[in-house]
Amino acid sequence: MSESTFLYGAQVHANGIRQHYLRYGGAEGARAQRDAIVLIPGITSPAVTWGFVAERFGRHFDTYVLDVRGRGLSEATDTLDYSLDAQVADVIAFAQALELPRYAIVGHSMGGRIGLRAASLRPAGLTRLVAVDPPVSGPGRRPYPAQLPWYVDSIRLAQRGISLEQMRAFCPSWSEAQLRLRAQWLHTCNEGAIVTSFEAFQTDDIHAGLARIAVPTLLLTAERGDVVRPADVDELRGLLPALLERRVPDAGHMIPWDNEAGFHAAFGDFLGQALD
Repeated sequence: MSESTFLYGAQVHANGIRQHYLRYGGAEGARAQRDAIVLIPGITSPAVTWGFVAERFGRHFDTYVLDVRGRGLSEATDTLDYSLDAQVADVIAFAQALELPRYAIVGHSMGGRIGLRAASLRPAGLTRLVAVDPPVSGPGRRPYPAQLPWYVDSIRLAQRGISLEQMRAFCPSWSEAQLRLRAQWLHTCNEGAIVTSFEAFQTDDIHAGLARIAVPTLLLTAERGDVVRPADVDELRGLLPALLERRVPDAGHMIPWDNEAGFHAAFGDFLGQALD
């Protein structure tokens, strides 16, 4: 087993809130010549649950995994603004607070929507975007295929102390290690934050700003998923003609959990260095 690339967890005050992140790799050696990576997880995925992905990224890039507001160890209150625009402002302010001169965003699911909206604002320093199976639902579009009770019920169980078998009922294909990590951290997801984000999947028009995106953009989709269909890719490419798309085989929406090797291989050298 290769040596861990994990460096530390830390907090930063940016966009008016406490943002927690995990750092992997660092900016020494060859990594210093490459753009940093900001990883943005999905709706109920605290940063720590993406550690196995960040470990691989950290071999080649200075990598930061965010706890999106209302998740993990970032600020979470019942009165905090959990809108997409607030999440986008967080990411841009985070990169500014850490003085990242050049960085790429890699966002999964909700994190992909955050990345798409952020890129449409053309923030200084953003060089590339990878949107991993982002929900393409919105006004007048087919709904996001998941159901809200799946999230809320599991969070409430986790707040009381969820067992491995209870967790398995929600994620039957996951390994024991993956289930234990989710069971350990799911209670840190603020229910109001999750409800707001889920409802925003239906009300936010993520397509509206695509034509303004000026950085190279890669879309990773799941062969066995129903979040982004081939017709959706065609529509996205109509709005962003330079969009690249790679479909990851033998994977559902939680792509790196289903096919970790295929997920990493799908990046190719898009980020400037393959994830070998």
